[in-house]
Amino acid sequence: MIDLRSDTVTLPSPAMRAAMNVAELGDDVYGEDPTVNQLETLAAEMVGKEAAMLVPSGTMGNLAALLAHAQRGQRVICGDESHIYYYEAGGASALGGLIYHTLPTAHDGSLPLDAVQKALVTLNDPHRAPPGVFCLENTHNRCGGTVVPVHAMEAAYQAAQAAEVPLHLDGARIFNAAIALGVEVRTLTRYTDSVQFCLSKGLAAPVGSVLAGTTSFISKARRVRKILGGGMRQAGVIAAAGLVALTEMVDRLAEDHANARLLAEGLADLPGLTLDRSLVQTAIVRFEVTAMDASSFLKSLRSHGVLMISMGGTTIRAVTHYGIGEEDIHTAINAVRAVLKP
Repeated sequence: MIDLRSDTVTLPSPAMRAAMNVAELGDDVYGEDPTVNQLETLAAEMVGKEAAMLVPSGTMGNLAALLAHAQRGQRVICGDESHIYYYEAGGASALGGLIYHTLPTAHDGSLPLDAVQKALVTLNDPHRAPPGVFCLENTHNRCGGTVVPVHAMEAAYQAAQAAEVPLHLDGARIFNAAIALGVEVRTLTRYTDSVQFCLSKGLAAPVGSVLAGTTSFISKARRVRKILGGGMRQAGVIAAAGLVALTEMVDRLAEDHANARLLAEGLADLPGLTLDRSLVQTAIVRFEVTAMDASSFLKSLRSHGVLMISMGGTTIRAVTHYGIGEEDIHTAINAVRAVLKP
């Protein structure tokens, strides 16, 4: 199967498997796992933060950030298409007593600055829940891996600072954004108070994400991680793969982007599909199936040896990643053509 459902299906590289096999280990709950400590130090340095914390998943990293930043009864301001709101099971409300305040997400993943500024205002009104944390997403998953540019990150951060509200970045694929923009990742993360990024998506580690911020913030987040059940013992086995991900797998994301563009170009002119090439900016390709219903399309595509995923309605998503080459892209295009052929 050519599996384009997500970059989470990546398998660890040979270098990762070797590193995991020989990783030096200790008890991370006691802060004694040297490989975890090395990963956290490197991750914090790469995103320009004082400290970092390894977590099992991006969802846990985001939730730990929200609960460390905000207090019960405060608002989580985020986009209505954001991963934090759409795909993380309402954890901030269920476990933290926080209130989601969603803003309309533009087709490119951006949030209107005037709406952001209005939402960030703290009113001296006992009837209104005050803002607790403001969240951005870069790249934007549901908008097709679109990139929030540096100037937009800066404007949002300035608005949050003016309102004295922390800005948390769901940067699950922030390295994809940096590669697409041709900048260092810290150029983007400097306009955040905290950032979560995934090791287990395009960077191809088998498990794990990292949350980074100030030393005091990470201290609070560690307590939240413990409450959430995320304290791990000899986690250096995981961290070893994460170190390889950060040192060897970042630059190769450009290959995924090139393959995504190749896929988009091959699909764009096929009858029975609609695709906006301008929104294919990183490793995600979204398109609409107009010739048949989405479930039939995916089922038939599977029979041709290609896996994609529904994003609801007529929308289909394909994600390029480590393990998918140019030849696989051509095979996938031909499979889609065969499925759509009358």
